[in-house]
Amino acid sequence: MTTIYAAMRDRLLVCTADADEGWETTERLEGHDLECVAASSEAPERVFVGTFESGFFRSTDGGDSFEPLETTFATELEEGYGDAENVESDAVMSATISPHDPDVVYAGTEPSRVYRSDDGGDSWTHLEGLVDLPSADEWFFPPRPHTHHVRWLEVDPFDPDRLYVGIEAGAFVLSTDGGERWRERPSGARLDNHSLATHADREGLVYSAAGDGFAVSADGGESWNHPQDGLERRYCWSVAPDPGDPGSVLVSSASGARSAHTAGSAESYVYRKAGDAAWERLDGNGLPTGEGVVRAVFAAGADAGVVYGANNRGLFATRDFGDSWERVEIDWPEGLEAQAPRGLVVV
Repeated sequence: MTTIYAAMRDRLLVCTADADEGWETTERLEGHDLECVAASSEAPERVFVGTFESGFFRSTDGGDSFEPLETTFATELEEGYGDAENVESDAVMSATISPHDPDVVYAGTEPSRVYRSDDGGDSWTHLEGLVDLPSADEWFFPPRPHTHHVRWLEVDPFDPDRLYVGIEAGAFVLSTDGGERWRERPSGARLDNHSLATHADREGLVYSAAGDGFAVSADGGESWNHPQDGLERRYCWSVAPDPGDPGSVLVSSASGARSAHTAGSAESYVYRKAGDAAWERLDGNGLPTGEGVVRAVFAAGADAGVVYGANNRGLFATRDFGDSWERVEIDWPEGLEAQAPRGLVVV
């Protein structure tokens, strides 16, 4: 059975596919301000959702019910780091589950901090030192310039201790020891990293979709290249490699933040790059793009060529890596046409 978790701005869509009855969609966490969702095919019944004002939520029954983790989270913070940090812990902006162990979960917050759980979310450890990096005084999030946050977390599929962190906005940060120590801004790294991706078939490969353009690393984030030819709009948001071809990648992109995120003024597109070829824009192939369409969020499937994408027009899937897309026939309430999806996971 396939389950898709789509984090919208004010609800989580839990979409399950039954071979005989098609798709069934339920809504969870209605009214919360969602920021991220994480789940693993190794433990598909466990789902994590980060919210801006209500902390972290966990489901252990495949999205049927959720429990708030903010109390457990806050207790850990209060005991280890004092009330000031406890107050600042409500905004959980990013989360990821290690591909090496589904019990290892990372969460990123606003202001920028990273936490790790080794027991599936029951307890958390603050991985200190992130804001002690030299460039931290330069980090800021334009809508709230007094602060910044961890927009993305990614664990290297070849090394469980290698962790990639995208700060919005200000730095790409990496750790080679599970967050004990941090290194920032390696050569060529983007500063406004919105999403990062790796590939299970190519060691060292890391992709970045950033507000200051696309970037790719072939050495585990130590250095970066910027293949931009054909990428007309370079405010990049979501990135997904082809599960069957690490040299092929999709990005969603716009000309700026307003045209990416705000439905009333949106104009976003999807681009594809294969090997050393230039980027090509994918229009008119079943996935809505252009005027009125916010930037898509992507989630790669398990099979070659399979990627799911969500925007304000619905949920879509491609099985030929962007040549054609089909709408996933789930319930899509009218109000979602004004929202920019926050995250997408397929298990």
